[in-house]
Amino acid sequence: MDAAGAPAETHAFQAEVAELLNLMVHSVYSETEIFLRELVSNASDACDKLRYEAIARPELLAGADKLAIRITPDKAAGVVTIADTGIGMDRQELIDNLGTVARSGTKAFLKGLAEAKEGASLIGQFGVGFYSAFMVADRIEVTSHRAGSSEALVWTSSGGAGFELAPASKEQAGRVPRGTEVRLHLKEDAKKYLEPFELERLVRTYSDHILFPIELVDGTNAKAGEARQVNAASALWQRAKSEVKPEDYTQAYRSIAMAFDEPALTLHYKVEGRQSYAALLFVPSTPPFDLGDPNRKGRVKLYVRRVFITDDADLLPPWLRFVRGVVDSEDLPLNISREMLQNNPQVTQIRNGLVTRIVSELESTADKEAETYAKIWAAFGPVLKEGLYEDQERRGQLLALARFATTAGEGLRSLKQYVADLKPNQTEIYYLVGESADRVKANPKLEAARARGIEVLLLTDPIDAFWTMMPQEFDGKPLKSLSQGDVDFALVPFLDQAAEQKPAAEEDATVITAVRDALADNVSEVRASQRLTESASCLVASMQGRDRELERLLARQNRGSGAKPILELNMSHDLVKALASAVSGKRDFRCFGHRRPPARPGPYPRRRSAGRSGILCQAAQRVRRPRPARRRLETALRWQWIFAAPSLVTFRPLSCKLGAGSETGCGNAR
Repeated sequence: MDAAGAPAETHAFQAEVAELLNLMVHSVYSETEIFLRELVSNASDACDKLRYEAIARPELLAGADKLAIRITPDKAAGVVTIADTGIGMDRQELIDNLGTVARSGTKAFLKGLAEAKEGASLIGQFGVGFYSAFMVADRIEVTSHRAGSSEALVWTSSGGAGFELAPASKEQAGRVPRGTEVRLHLKEDAKKYLEPFELERLVRTYSDHILFPIELVDGTNAKAGEARQVNAASALWQRAKSEVKPEDYTQAYRSIAMAFDEPALTLHYKVEGRQSYAALLFVPSTPPFDLGDPNRKGRVKLYVRRVFITDDADLLPPWLRFVRGVVDSEDLPLNISREMLQNNPQVTQIRNGLVTRIVSELESTADKEAETYAKIWAAFGPVLKEGLYEDQERRGQLLALARFATTAGEGLRSLKQYVADLKPNQTEIYYLVGESADRVKANPKLEAARARGIEVLLLTDPIDAFWTMMPQEFDGKPLKSLSQGDVDFALVPFLDQAAEQKPAAEEDATVITAVRDALADNVSEVRASQRLTESASCLVASMQGRDRELERLLARQNRGSGAKPILELNMSHDLVKALASAVSGKRDFRCFGHRRPPARPGPYPRRRSAGRSGILCQAAQRVRRPRPARRRLETALRWQWIFAAPSLVTFRPLSCKLGAGSETGCGNAR
């Protein structure tokens, strides 16, 4: 039974909350002071919501017009109380908000909290701040009175498996005519938070910019209710930039973004004219936990004349969703709805202005502070690349901001640096898309470019397969894939003149025709390759089709087109020459080989009839190579199918040491 005489309801915590509370209760983290920032932030949000709802329903403010937050330490009872006169919570809201964790990333948070030594930084990062109070309290009572409701309720928990919910007693309801009161029964090792000077220090450190007054009641005068305001209670973004210190920006960022890192970039400015608004935006130095959220929602808060409206206004495009901050408009109506936000021309103008300013600031940072920009790109480069696919208007600017790994060496390079180092007669910017840097570097499609000293961009982010399908150019130079369509390096000389390729011989056409006939069901075309200098063959996509890597990614989701690849042959490779000899001699060139390797393979494959192992397998023994190299070639031919209708199998050349897989020309094609 509760104090009001009604039975208390017992509820179980959501499984994730129970696990979270277990970690909090047994916490050994040193930064326990974070609890106050989180509770004050929640109280501020409650006041913001009431002020917004009161625009349409002024009666909600009846009885207590002042919106404020009050902190009261009681040394005798060992209790700290954080109370607000905000919107309050009804029965279902208490259950939903304090009994479950609905935000994405909860499991990742729990894992990180369990593993991290300094887990306090994760608390704010993952937005489960209310539960941080259990780091300092062994029992919490939450009394809440929803604005416009006649019922006050008490939520109680000791951090175990569940919580109790009961009607508030007359005394409790009297203390909370509207809003929420959180009473923390402090642990013995947390009694320092009963000291007024310590509480004031924490407020000034973490919550000085909160718009609502934060009042502190001295514990010795708690009965008298004497309180003094301990925060500036001014919107930092409305102050002149010259009046704000760097540490003020840092604390504002940490409070707004619920983060503990330093902002890598800060934008603070005001716009006046057709649209009047103030903006305070931050680029984090580490990726936020929700960066990979499938909804790709932004987290910039919208205020109208210092009144909080929403943090879901889509003020920035998805490819800038890592930016955190506040936009405060002087022109938007206070009663604007989320539906109106989507189609409001004023919001559209603000959105365009914000994006333009952020991109401009990134460009300036890239030019003047290369080291800082390198950290930003390392954290958010793949997200910024999404803009190359989605924002046609700013594609050129984003390409200039992009940084790429290349074959020129270690480190990332810009396209401006790439163009400055173009080879004579080179008219295109070449790139290759793959799953990882090691696989891309081992791809035989790089051979001809490498032999000529042509730099190639190595693209390994999943988004690279998508933005490269759009026509792209930089400084008048088109971007060209080495795994799609034709490439022509004829005007760029080889670094080693001895490696110069010879003109096509008449027998080349005969070989190509024969291979095309044998693999007609598996490839769309067979042709001589301009990409290869060492490997025997490779598969590429047609110019009109999808890039090979994009096709592979879509095939994993059963969305592949099933387009047939193009088989390219290195006509100067010994294996292809052997094939040419077999064709000119009108022998069967299909090599079916052994389906299973023999128990003890010898150094040379046994001669078989052309119908069994094929002339190609026999011709390999006649390749004029040093004996060890010839043995490797013979072993490769014996253990690997070379051509086997109806399944397509690519060559297994000596260069298979470069790597495995269909793109290297060393494994079965897929």
